Amino acid sequence: MIEESSAIHIAPWLHIITPDAGVPLGELLPRSGSVYVAHLDGREMTDEVSTFQEFQEALKFPEYFGWNWNAFHDCLRDLQWLSSDHHVLIIESAEQALSEDEAARKELLASLWQAGRRWSYVKRPEGVTLSRLSIVLSSDKNAMPDLSRSFQEFAGH
Repeated sequence: MIEESSAIHIAPWLHIITPDAGVPLGELLPRSGSVYVAHLDGREMTDEVSTFQEFQEALKFPEYFGWNWNAFHDCLRDLQWLSSDHHVLIIESAEQALSEDEAARKELLASLWQAGRRWSYVKRPEGVTLSRLSIVLSSDKNAMPDLSRSFQEFAGH
């Protein structure tokens, strides 16, 4: 985990940044291939249903999406319907997503971690690992350490 004043790099596929830091494009975008970028807003993710709605709209989840955490996790691991070589998921105001529901927030963060890890086994020709799913969480600077700590338990497994 690399920490900077306005960015924390949790894993090759997961970055926490402040709104003014800018997205680390060099670490997110492949040298070739198609890229699908999804923008979500954590302020709109007040409960499980609104969170699923944000992801369903941004990532165009298929009609068979089951509107529960297992289905959410399965869809994040698949994404084949997007017909893209690479996916970038940007969540603005990530610290506000499910801020009133700790259990659901943990499910969301665990799903993001597992999906990023699942997609991370692709290598560039020069040998550098580059995930096919990159996740950028934009957060208030004061909330960054707590958000980072939330992922530490997943990194140990």
